Amino acid sequence: MQEERRLAVLRAIVEDYVATEEPVGSKALVERHGLGVSPATVRNDMAALEDEGYITQPHTSAGRVPTDKGYRLFVDRLTTIKPMSAAEKRAIASILDGAIDLDDVVQRSVRLLAQLTRQVAVVQYPTLSRSTVRHVELVALTPTRLLVVLILSTGRVEQRLVELAAELPDEDLAELRSTVNRAAIGEVIADAVTALRALVPVEDATTPPTPTGAVVEVLVDAMSDHRSDERIAVGGAANLARFGDSFDSAVRPLLEALEEHVVLLKLLGEATTGEVLTVRIGHEGPYQELSSTSVVATGYGPGDEAFARLGIVGPTRMDYPGSMAAVRAVARYVSRILDEA
Repeated sequence: MQEERRLAVLRAIVEDYVATEEPVGSKALVERHGLGVSPATVRNDMAALEDEGYITQPHTSAGRVPTDKGYRLFVDRLTTIKPMSAAEKRAIASILDGAIDLDDVVQRSVRLLAQLTRQVAVVQYPTLSRSTVRHVELVALTPTRLLVVLILSTGRVEQRLVELAAELPDEDLAELRSTVNRAAIGEVIADAVTALRALVPVEDATTPPTPTGAVVEVLVDAMSDHRSDERIAVGGAANLARFGDSFDSAVRPLLEALEEHVVLLKLLGEATTGEVLTVRIGHEGPYQELSSTSVVATGYGPGDEAFARLGIVGPTRMDYPGSMAAVRAVARYVSRILDEA
């Protein structure tokens, strides 16, 4: 009973500190929260929480603020993640449903996350090397020019033009389309490249490539384009202006980290399958200089696979329940879009 009451006091301190940005005193807790106990009992509970390292007193005679340990207990004891409101769900749907391609999905997602959480949002582009080939389309633009369209399971679409040495009859084009699709569909990138290369005999460099050789060459080039493996989109940096009181400890290091995409990728962590939501608080992160920063992240991708991560980064004084709900909801929606693409 005492433990549950102290947890309720800690929860109230976290909620008030996040909302007011001011250290929280026992009188304010009693007035704002129906704790059902006297101010003296609340003071005793706060003293016990401080002794256990869950809260601290930043200044003499001031109220208390949560520590990293306190935030950790608060997050771990959340019985459920706060559900998104109907208005928030409509906002997610209206913004993401209009996306026209993968780049558009990523850019809309990062703006949406920043708006919902009022934090810095980070979205990793799906990793090309982990994706599989969904379809290859060959379109004749002229008798000697083809448009090659490569569609991957991540939703990524690559388009390349192929100039042929001679005209290609429609029936030969249909056969070539079937051949490359049989070799590549359903294969991860590395295996698809191997299978496609096996379709082409060693050709004399002095003679023009066959239609099969020309198409395979551009497909292998498209699959070997690893630009997206470490690409991320960042949004909402202006939200850091709200944390001017902790500029040197929390905001300045984070602003510097926004310039280093490798740092942000490491902050997001590794992509995991399912709906695993990761919350790293303060010193739990991989960089000591970002010890005043928290990260809420999860994986996204079609089906049960996570090809990349998305999440939010900000000072430890954040709305964890709301941020966790927003990150999970956006990841689910983006995964659904990629699954239906």
